[in-house]
Amino acid sequence: MLFLVSGTSRAGKTIIAKKIAAQKGISYFSTDWLVMGFTNGIPEYGIHHLLFPDEIAERSWSFLKAMFESMIWSDVDYIIEGEAMLPELIIELLKKHPDKLKICFVGYTDVDLDEKMKNVKDYSDGETDWLHDKPDAYILDHIKNMIAHSKKIKKSCKKHTLKYFDTSKNFTDTIEDAVAYLLA
Repeated sequence: MLFLVSGTSRAGKTIIAKKIAAQKGISYFSTDWLVMGFTNGIPEYGIHHLLFPDEIAERSWSFLKAMFESMIWSDVDYIIEGEAMLPELIIELLKKHPDKLKICFVGYTDVDLDEKMKNVKDYSDGETDWLHDKPDAYILDHIKNMIAHSKKIKKSCKKHTLKYFDTSKNFTDTIEDAVAYLLA
């Protein structure tokens, strides 16, 4: 079974992935690592960390789709999380392999900006966190962009009948709901 968790930056994807990895005893992979591999290893492919998430997803989809299909064929259990998947892209794979994929998306469409800013700072992983040294205005702009992206994802999930979890309110409970959904 492949567990796929996608959505916006700072919505809880990694937390969900780590919880499932621990409960299922399986490994997880972040598509962020893949994007940084393209950014630093093969920049000529035009996939890099400065693109908006939907651009990264569209440019990397053929690669990810082939990787997912290979993993499905190999019958491995894995959790993959990151922004580089969109509902309108993943739906084709789900229709082809409905019993081999569990998918959800997370975002925040109605978050309090000041509270989200505080949470980004409070829950930073220190120097390994790419936002750790950014000024408040940069972080605030990022949050606003992710709210807009969350709204697009939520709309696409509804259109394609995929599960969307909004972490705007009750973050911890919503994360637990997403984990329970994927493990059901």
